[in-house]
Amino acid sequence: MRISVSSDMDEPVARSLVAQLTERGHEVVTHGALSPGDDPQWAACSAAAARDVASGASDQAVVCCWTGTGASIAANKVPGVRAALCTDAYTADGARRWNDANVLALSLRLTSEPLLKEILDAWFAGEAGADTEDRQNVERVERLDAGRTTP
Repeated sequence: MRISVSSDMDEPVARSLVAQLTERGHEVVTHGALSPGDDPQWAACSAAAARDVASGASDQAVVCCWTGTGASIAANKVPGVRAALCTDAYTADGARRWNDANVLALSLRLTSEPLLKEILDAWFAGEAGADTEDRQNVERVERLDAGRTTP
């Protein structure tokens, strides 16, 4: 799987994220502080990684900033992206299963290396569920992306 990764800071957790994704056999595309010459601001690099997903250039993305909040907000501004800020494995699993999230947002401050592994395990083990209500909600979000004001 091709995964775009962005971070506004070159922090140990961000470097570990890239290493863990590579060890799992994913092709990693980096943005922001992880890619020399890129704009490291969280809004710019998170949007770049999210655009990779929306365009099909990447299958998924992981966006990072100090709290993860700004990265998730910026990624969610890109139509077709469903970014979820996950601080634990349970949330990561639910984001994939119930929300069909395609972008994982992480906090550089709160995510330890063991927690990062747990979150990634849950994220990649999870997949969109077939529950009718969940699928209807994802479709409503897609209609919002299309510019309709009524989901």
